[in-house]
Amino acid sequence: MLRSLTGPTRLILLLLALLLSIIFLLPKQTRDVLQTVGHPAAYVIALPLEALASVNRSVAELWQEYVALRQVREDNRQLRRDLDVLRKQNSELREMAVASQRLAALLEFKAQFSPPTVAAQVIGRDATNWYRSIIVNKGERDGVRTEMGVMTPAGVVGRVVKTGPSTSVVLLVTDPNNAITGIVQRSRDEGIVEGTPQGRARIKYLPLLSSVKVGDTVVTSGLAGGFPRGVVIGAIQSIEKEEGELFQTAEVLPEAELSKLEEVLVITATRPSNGTEPMRNGAQR
Repeated sequence: MLRSLTGPTRLILLLLALLLSIIFLLPKQTRDVLQTVGHPAAYVIALPLEALASVNRSVAELWQEYVALRQVREDNRQLRRDLDVLRKQNSELREMAVASQRLAALLEFKAQFSPPTVAAQVIGRDATNWYRSIIVNKGERDGVRTEMGVMTPAGVVGRVVKTGPSTSVVLLVTDPNNAITGIVQRSRDEGIVEGTPQGRARIKYLPLLSSVKVGDTVVTSGLAGGFPRGVVIGAIQSIEKEEGELFQTAEVLPEAELSKLEEVLVITATRPSNGTEPMRNGAQR
């Protein structure tokens, strides 16, 4: 119990104990006199002792509360750290789930698509702004060659223009240096689909008397450009007819989301192995 008291309190108690010992050694008459005088003195001395004991208890309680509060704060910090780790893991799991869904859809489309293809992941984009292109993680070792068409289940992406042992550069359909033969699916009018300086696509050389209209779907014609017949390129957004021109031009909105590409298919042959012409995306013979 003495250990729980502060230093001054212990000192006073020791002095009192020593005084009492001395008093008990004195003669009885002297002790009686001292006892008579000592009652008021003891009362006076008891007041500060009680005050000191109360302060001691308050200090001890405050210290215990401080220690408990520090432990609670540390527990809160640890819980926050654990929560951050769980949030990171949850985000990673969500991203893996989304990637798995995309890959499953890509592989399912690959299995249904007649010409042989190679699945590739987009690992980079052109940083110079001179070309609109992407870099994929498949190259010559995987059977990828220049001029091969590249697509997603949604539609045309572009074509391979450069290959390395394990990577390839794909020029997007919106690049002005790219050209793919296309056909308006409804009217059967053929033209050349190329990119524009504004980062869009257009189909050129449509006959002036063509019945093409906004909303018509443009697909690959299969005549050139590394694609089989009938792969969706996009939908017509607007039509330009200039006086004195022999042809009309139409702006095409690509069906594939070129700014969000993560996985693609490289068409390694434009004809199926049995020699028949593929029919995909609603194309007509």
